[in-house]
Amino acid sequence: MQRENIADSGRKYRLYPTPHQAERLREWGHTCRAVWNVALEQRTYVYRQRGRTLRADEQCRFLTQARHDLEWIGDLPSQAPQQVLRHLDRAFDNFWNPEHPAEFPRFKKRTACVVIPLPGQAVRVTKLNRRWACVRIPKLGEVRFRLTRSLGGLIKNASIRVDGAGRWCIAFGVRVGRPEAPPNGQPCVGVDFGVKQSAYLSDETAPRLMRRTLTDGEKRRLAGLERRRERQIKQAKRHQGGRYSNRLKRTLRAIAELKARQARRRLDFTHKLTTDLAKSHGLVAIEDLRVKQMTRSAKGTQDAPGVRVSQKSGLNRAILDNMPGERRRQLAYKCPASGSVLVVVPPAGTSQTCGVCRVWDPASRVSRDTFVCTSCGHTDDADHNASVVILDRALHIDTLPQDIAVNSTQRQPLVGGPWLAPMRARVNP
Repeated sequence: MQRENIADSGRKYRLYPTPHQAERLREWGHTCRAVWNVALEQRTYVYRQRGRTLRADEQCRFLTQARHDLEWIGDLPSQAPQQVLRHLDRAFDNFWNPEHPAEFPRFKKRTACVVIPLPGQAVRVTKLNRRWACVRIPKLGEVRFRLTRSLGGLIKNASIRVDGAGRWCIAFGVRVGRPEAPPNGQPCVGVDFGVKQSAYLSDETAPRLMRRTLTDGEKRRLAGLERRRERQIKQAKRHQGGRYSNRLKRTLRAIAELKARQARRRLDFTHKLTTDLAKSHGLVAIEDLRVKQMTRSAKGTQDAPGVRVSQKSGLNRAILDNMPGERRRQLAYKCPASGSVLVVVPPAGTSQTCGVCRVWDPASRVSRDTFVCTSCGHTDDADHNASVVILDRALHIDTLPQDIAVNSTQRQPLVGGPWLAPMRARVNP
């Protein structure tokens, strides 16, 4: 695919469909989900039975026949299921790519997020005034959205989705054609993403703390709503054959609104943090964290049950609340746009290595917050010391761009540790 046909920037807006339009969009979203599941099942079956791999071009022929036979698929704009099949192609390409962390594509549940993908040629945006615009969607007509920023480029694709609180939004992939930003000349920094302290920068004396995503009153209300939900679900199963009552639906809606508010606050802090890191530094060094392995459940199996399962569950929630994977994803595209470089280093031993003498010793980490080097006696906050070590490892990578200004006095000799072997293997494969 030519780069001129690829979107290089995204725009997201709040969509305001009418009740009739919202109901139809929701039906389309479930239809797209069904098309994904059927196409995935067909590919899996054909590969197991015949050893062949189906692609979107071949499945589109079956899709044309299905649109004539099934009215609920024919009601969907023809471009939407075609985009679903192309997305499935990309999911399989990522799975086959050994350098990509994607797993085998999964089936989508009914409770999954409702998404309707469309190509750029299928939509047309008309600006109404300074604050409002409308997008023309096939078989639906004009839908208004809040124009919080200009598109600034040619629309290549669009995606309509709804969150748990019933708020609709539309995201456009646009081709801006922005030239590569020159190096910004800012200093280098190492960042340690933690749990108790959201982020600690190597050039700062205080951590960056994320404000509580829910207040005490909101937490109490959420706990009460969840208890009410359990009682109402038990009542529905006992007396209503499992059918949800209107009161239960209102309870679920209230829970979804609170959790959506929590997610927006969390994402707001993440965007502000990553934007500041990319614009204020010429090199940003972070750890190559394996979030999925870090948050794996400790419950074990029936034959070998785990220990301290509830404590591990709380730790997993705290790790995911800080969104380390999302921060890395945002830095990956914000750093090049801001003239900075993102460097990912091996995480092994960063919390047990001294930031002054570079000696690795597990005994130096005396507590969660305190680091006292057993070799030179250096005392520091454990997370700040880890950020210094992360920056030091990044500065020792020989593949850094030549235009990154690195202070030669920071390049001190490294003392052995368990992280040197994987780091050398990554730098010099």
